[in-house]
Amino acid sequence: MVQAYILVQTEVGRSSQVAHAIGDLPGVRSAEDVTGPYDVIALIEAESVDDLGRQVIAKIQEVPHITRTTTCTVVHLR
Repeated sequence: MVQAYILVQTEVGRSSQVAHAIGDLPGVRSAEDVTGPYDVIALIEAESVDDLGRQVIAKIQEVPHITRTTTCTVVHLR
């Protein structure tokens, strides 16, 4: 299982709408409105890095009112 956090910037006043839309996508474990330089942070999971890109990240980038995303893949350094 591969996990990543997606940091999302949205159009002004659209963070709640975007968080809800992202939260409904398959593979998304959570999507929350936040304060700071990003408007929404989502935790996503997939079986492989390729699935993460194809099935989750590509779908998130199709959500209306998103202006920018940053993907942070989880690594285990133990």
